Amino acid sequence: MRFTILFKNDQDSEVDVPPCMDLDEMGRFLDQLGRDGVLVGYEGLYPSSHGARLHLKGGKASVVDGPFAEAKELIAGFALVNVASKHEAIDLAEQFLRIAGQGAAEVRQAFESAVSASSPTETTATV
Repeated sequence: MRFTILFKNDQDSEVDVPPCMDLDEMGRFLDQLGRDGVLVGYEGLYPSSHGARLHLKGGKASVVDGPFAEAKELIAGFALVNVASKHEAIDLAEQFLRIAGQGAAEVRQAFESAVSASSPTETTATV
């Protein structure tokens, strides 16, 4: 099963303060997950001051540039993992946070989707 682990921002990450974590240890942890075939992908994200938010209502799009006030609701980064259970994904999120030294994460199961080679617009999703 695939899970997305969403790592939440804190006030430090919203003002470009680098994380106080052991980057070598984090690198080893992520490398091992990659070698084990668990880590599908991951990225850290710039603070919301570098971003924009798009809204579409009534066919009209509007864009609001960051920063955004609700820092605790913003995403600092994510990891996509392939594990046997939700419990295993939670354990990985906890290991990441322990290396990071602090933080919060949300673990969400991803839909498994397959796109037919003969019909690129036909998509099926299962949970």
